[in-house]
Order: sequence, then structure tokens, then C-alpha cells
Amino acid sequence: MRFVDEAKILVRSGKGGNGCVSFRREKYVPKGGPDGGDGGKGGDVYLRASSKLLTLYDFRHKRVHEARNGQPGMGKQRYGRSGDDLIIDVPVGTLVYEVLENGREKLLVDLVQDGQMFLVAKGGRGGKGNVHFKSSTMRTPRFAQPGEEGEEKTIRLELKVIADVGLVGLPNAGKSTFISKISAARPKIGPYPFTTLTPNLGVVEDDFGRRMVVADIPGLIEGAHKGQGLGDRFLKHVERTKFLVHILSVEDVDLDDIFSGFELINIELWECSPDLAQKEQILVLNKIDLLSEVEINKLQKTLSTYKQKVFLISALNGKGVGQLLEAMWEKFYLLSRSG
Repeated sequence: MRFVDEAKILVRSGKGGNGCVSFRREKYVPKGGPDGGDGGKGGDVYLRASSKLLTLYDFRHKRVHEARNGQPGMGKQRYGRSGDDLIIDVPVGTLVYEVLENGREKLLVDLVQDGQMFLVAKGGRGGKGNVHFKSSTMRTPRFAQPGEEGEEKTIRLELKVIADVGLVGLPNAGKSTFISKISAARPKIGPYPFTTLTPNLGVVEDDFGRRMVVADIPGLIEGAHKGQGLGDRFLKHVERTKFLVHILSVEDVDLDDIFSGFELINIELWECSPDLAQKEQILVLNKIDLLSEVEINKLQKTLSTYKQKVFLISALNGKGVGQLLEAMWEKFYLLSRSG
């Protein structure tokens, strides 16, 4: 299944049923009064967040979603049946925008909790039967109220993955290997750029059963904010995160100017989303298995002169991964308590 994070659909609630024009026709009651019943209410359209869905892919195939109409009223003051409501399941983390006639959009709701529901289109009210219009001056009303039309809306669904931690970095930095080491996620891994073409999620649990959701975002490159490489289209999936883990491969950094590699990605983050660029980061150099012990010792000595902590790991063989994960949990606990 393809990862789809945007979709535009049309929703229609049900029309209310018409009220009934009817008169009593009973034996020995030659001039019975009005007894037309009310029409049923049209079905509502709800959106419901579901943790069972991970993508908006299904909405690419079905773009029109309609609730049932209410049934008309009947004689003997019998009410028409209300139309069944329509509940549309969407992934947790879906933002719902109404597309207005002028082309602008209005945010209706952000569905961030599993099971959260939102009434997106209200069904039309059923019309009143002629029994309601009887009066001392109108004993035989020969009219009833029509049912109200339902609502029709064009809405745009935008999925922003709910994750606590976002992994960012250049392509082929080893983010996918790292997430496969710390969670049950099994992303596609290969020794070439852009192996990861869609966001991957991994869930890590601590000894107390608490969960930390980590999102692996396809690699950025210089010029991503201008559409280079995969561009910045997936960065929205780390906008909700508490902090970022910034991973670079030792192959992609100048060991004499280590922070220049991190700065390259930070510039792209800033150009794409200043709010995202201001999130706290844990800095990581991966693939130290490619270095000799002498080179690793030299690198550690160089890093010790900086205030900013940089973790050295090999996601491939697990070296340093435990210490990095401990730091991630520590920051996760801290930021969870503060906000």
C-alpha cells in the first residue's frame, strides 16, 4: 500500500424526509382530521480517528461519501425513519480543512486521539406532517413541511504523523537501520540515497510500559526547500514531535569541521519550517564502524572540546546505541513533564 498523506473528498449529509399530508379515514369517522406524520432526519457525516489506519490511501479511490436520507412521514402520525449516520475513519493525526468557495481553506479539526469523532456535515431536519398545522381556523391543512436539505462540503484531509521523536539527516545516514535496532519497525534498508521514500514509525517501550514513538523521515539534501531530492514534503510528519535526533554518517562530515554537516541540514529545516528548526536536537554521528580505533579516539578527543554533546554510534553493530537511547528517554521524560 502506498503512503498517502493528503486527500480531497466530498461529503454529503442526508436530506430530511418530507412531512406527510394525510387525513384519518376510519369507519364511522366520515370527517377525520389530519394525521400526517413527520419525516425522518437525514443522516449525519462524522469523521473518526482510528489508530488502525496509517495512510489516507483509500480516499484516492473513493472521493464521494454520502449519508442516507430520512424517509418521508406516513399517515396515522407515523414518523419516517431517520437516515443512518455515516462514520468515516481516518488515521490519528489527520487535520480536516473545509475548502471554501473562494478556494481558501478553513481548519475544522485536528484529530489527534484514537476514537475522537467530529461532526463534519449535519443531516437535514425532517419536515413536519400536516397534523402540526391543524388549528381552530384551519381544520384540514392540505400541506406539510418539506425536509431540509443536507450539507455538502469539500474537505481536504492532511495527515501529520503522531510521533514523539523525529529522525532527520542526510540520505543514507543510517536512520532506518537505527530505528530497526531500537524498535520492531522493519523499514527498507539499502546502501544508496533515498532508500526510505515514506515515513517509517517505530515504537520503543521502557521498563514501565511507557511508549515513545519515533518517526524516520526520508533524508534531506541541500536545496530541499527548493524541491531538490524528495523536497520537504515529509517534514510535516515531525512537526508534532517533542524533539529531533539529527543523524549524520561519518562519511558525510568533515572530521576537522564536524558541525558543518549538521548546519547544512539545520539551514534546510529553517528554510522549510522555522518552528521545526527551533526544536531541541540530539546530535549523532553514525557508522563509526567504518573508522579505525585511532580515528575514533581522535574524534572523541575533538568532540570533548565542544559544549554540544555528539553521540558516536554504529547502528549496524549496535555500538553506542544503548547510550543514545538512554539520552532519548531522558529528554522524552523531561519534555513530557514540561509540556
